[in-house]
Amino acid sequence: MSIINENMTSKEMLDILVNKNMEDARKAKAKGELVCWSSSIAPCEFTETMGICTIYPENYAAVLAAKKIAPEFLEHAERKGYANDICGYARINLGYMDLKKELDEIEFPLPDLVLLCNNICETLLKWYENIAYELNIPLLIVDVPFNHGEEVTEENIKYVEAQLYDLIHQLELICNKPFDMDKFQEVMKIASDNATSWYEATSLCSAVPSPLSGFDMFNYMALIVCMRGKKECGTTFKKLKAELEEKIAKGECGLRGAEEKHRIMWDGIACWPYLSHTYKVLKNKGANMTGSTYPSAWALEYTPGNLYEMAKAYTGMGNNLSLKGQTDLRKEIIKETKCNGVVMHLNRSCKMCDFLQYEIGKELEESMNIPITTFDGDQADPRNYSKAQYETRIEALVEMMEQRAQ
Repeated sequence: MSIINENMTSKEMLDILVNKNMEDARKAKAKGELVCWSSSIAPCEFTETMGICTIYPENYAAVLAAKKIAPEFLEHAERKGYANDICGYARINLGYMDLKKELDEIEFPLPDLVLLCNNICETLLKWYENIAYELNIPLLIVDVPFNHGEEVTEENIKYVEAQLYDLIHQLELICNKPFDMDKFQEVMKIASDNATSWYEATSLCSAVPSPLSGFDMFNYMALIVCMRGKKECGTTFKKLKAELEEKIAKGECGLRGAEEKHRIMWDGIACWPYLSHTYKVLKNKGANMTGSTYPSAWALEYTPGNLYEMAKAYTGMGNNLSLKGQTDLRKEIIKETKCNGVVMHLNRSCKMCDFLQYEIGKELEESMNIPITTFDGDQADPRNYSKAQYETRIEALVEMMEQRAQ
């Protein structure tokens, strides 16, 4: 019997399911069952089919950063020899492995295997390789070539497709049981449907006023990361969509207690240690974050049972697109969500984002005549953020948006 029901709000469903996912992992570990650590946009369909409890270090690191208990793990990783300019998620995770202890209800059990897909960044390769080395556990890799051209090439798709078939063989050896292709098709359908439900709900930000704040979307993102292969995930997003449609009908704004005067696109990962501050500064200026790359990031659609289409979906997602592809994606987002300004988070942890943002920002300003501001921050390390700088930059952006509006 499901632990959620239609009488609950989507927020209640979200909280219950995220907590259940972690509790299931702790129970699985206690019973001697396999636990997998996975990157956020890896093919969870395979571990779900094999009944392996899968949890996500990136999501967990974001939770620790938001709860402001990340510094001890960051500093421990640095004492181990990891430079403080590599990914904050990685440093939290690699520090946590040594300092693992009871963290009340958010203990994160150590893995028996790790799964990564490097379609979001290359840091994952060394990060997960070091996890596997330190814990002496299997490392499963889906290596995705970067798409340098405007289209995902046939060679890239075929290369990834072959790895998906090999992943089945590797899991059969690890689990010592055959891979159930019928169940796999069922899981693929659930995951694909859930991705569609996620996109349909979050794309309602295009309404004016937007019924959803992008900062609320950051919270719902935990579910599409952690439970994309489970039916309850889709149930939650369908409920969220219904709630947002009701707000649209009533003309309600996602900025609780404030009027939506400006609509901005947020480019980059959230600044989790200062999530509240970054939100409130925008809210106080009447600026709602309606545009983001996150709705499309998990919109992985394919025909259940078709590994070629699945390989194409995982190969052609946002972070793995060329500079032109990523710029075009942002242009489309700005148009669809009716943004009149852009905030770019120059995230010290994420070189993948930072190295492209200057060129992307330049093109957006020139071709769309849209004001852009940047601020220095970090997705996990609180030492790399200045409240005063952020406030000054947002104030300047609002002034530019008001001038353009006149």
